[in-house]
Amino acid sequence: MMATPSSSAPENSPCPSDDWWYKAFPVVPYISKPPGPRQMLTLVAYDISQPRRLARVAKLCEDFGVRVQYSIFECRLKPEEFERFWGLLLETIDSKEDRVVAYTLDARAARETRTAGTMICSEQVVCYLV
Repeated sequence: MMATPSSSAPENSPCPSDDWWYKAFPVVPYISKPPGPRQMLTLVAYDISQPRRLARVAKLCEDFGVRVQYSIFECRLKPEEFERFWGLLLETIDSKEDRVVAYTLDARAARETRTAGTMICSEQVVCYLV
């Protein structure tokens, strides 16, 4: 059984409120919490030249973080988790053709993050039980 989301598409949205996307991922204000104890908020972005490698890097990033833009992820990880993630990224990319960058933000910078427009909140969990 699937719960019906309470929010709908924004008024100026090109998609109607009965669009399946807005039912699956309701638009909510983006509210971010500072990283927890021993966690870092790291933004990871990539530019991958080969489609198959791009898919592998995207899947790897999805395993460790939340997609906030097409090729940008927020990762809330402990330092040792991030080192494991970074090592896997380095094993996956072609360093002569691809680029991956990670920016680590401290708690103060994370609290001062600004967003505009609509985003799917990274703290929101969408769950379907079958």
